[in-house]
Amino acid sequence: QVQLVESGGGLVQAGGSLRLSCAASRSIFSFNAMGWYRQAPGKQRELVARISRIGSGDSTNYADSVKGRFTISRDNAKNTVYLQMNSLKPEDTAVYYCNAQQPLGLGSRGYWGQGTQVTVSS
Repeated sequence: QVQLVESGGGLVQAGGSLRLSCAASRSIFSFNAMGWYRQAPGKQRELVARISRIGSGDSTNYADSVKGRFTISRDNAKNTVYLQMNSLKPEDTAVYYCNAQQPLGLGSRGYWGQGTQVTVSS
């Protein structure tokens, strides 16, 4: 069983920064992708940022709404993925979830963290 533990959420003013962390219970090289999703009240969960092909020439992709402001990165030694969020806007307010995709046969199995609240005040 894989465990993902997020941290780093909180309350910040518009224009500020936060860094979210997602610590995995096993090596991140056991996953073929890891990413951050968010869900605002009354809205569907959406992809924020994702790293795929971990260890095989990382490929990153971002939601259009966060490009140029958010950066996803990883620390192999700490089995941790980060989301650096700069120039935060009130519309970034949401619960942020870490996701990991582990290869399983011809497909993959997904795991989720418990979520961390990010609130951006105007």
